[in-house]
Amino acid sequence: MQENNRWRLDRGGWVAAQVQPVRYDDIRIAPPPPRREAIPRARHGYTWAPGHWEWRSQRYAWTPGVWIAERPGYAYAPPAWNQRDGRWQMEQGRWSPRGPNGDRDRDGIPNRYDRDNGNRHDRDGDGIPNRDDRRPDNPRRD
Repeated sequence: MQENNRWRLDRGGWVAAQVQPVRYDDIRIAPPPPRREAIPRARHGYTWAPGHWEWRSQRYAWTPGVWIAERPGYAYAPPAWNQRDGRWQMEQGRWSPRGPNGDRDRDGIPNRYDRDNGNRHDRDGDGIPNRDDRRPDNPRRD
């Protein structure tokens, strides 16, 4: 039998291998410092997820950064290593809501605290301020 990523060669052919979960109680070695990566030019609608170290086969392996599609109203937190009781654990990358109900206009103020501020507020993002928009919740301009 030979294991290759998530497949293994068995007598009957290739079969899906059972992926073993990482046992963080075994990791006592600190991860290496992050590698310096050149971040490619920004892509509209995407967020850069930086590279990070992962624990694989009893050693650290580098995973390069990638572009991931943005989630409106959410902020991306990259994977991070934390030490607990002399052992190292990795928190997976995750999306967290911006504020309790998100932050649609990305001004850093959660929606529930956001004020209209005159005519600049545009709930549906169609470019027409709510006070002038006959249908403020319709993103199409009809």
